[in-house]
Amino acid sequence: MRIDDSVLVFSTDQGRIKEAPQEKEIPQGDGVVRIRRETKGRKGKGVMTISGLLMDEKSLKGLAKELKKLVGCGGAVKDGIIEIQGDKRDVIKAYLEKKGHTVKLAGG
Repeated sequence: MRIDDSVLVFSTDQGRIKEAPQEKEIPQGDGVVRIRRETKGRKGKGVMTISGLLMDEKSLKGLAKELKKLVGCGGAVKDGIIEIQGDKRDVIKAYLEKKGHTVKLAGG
């Protein structure tokens, strides 16, 4: 394994060097929000993934909180994709369309 020499981690003068947090770019897409039901890699538990939302991380977390409250389930935001537990795709689709998004149900 080769260590990159351009990243300074520790200095005897200053101690541990902390890097400034970098803001992630807003993902680009075709403007269509896709709601997909997934069970693969989740031990059979159904999870809805909502992708294609052109929002920053903070806005996604706020929307995820609204959706979790709407359907009464848990969830998370991972890599720009909202994950909601359970299967309430129709409720979430209607809610997002009311907010002005173009929504498609994808997958099973």
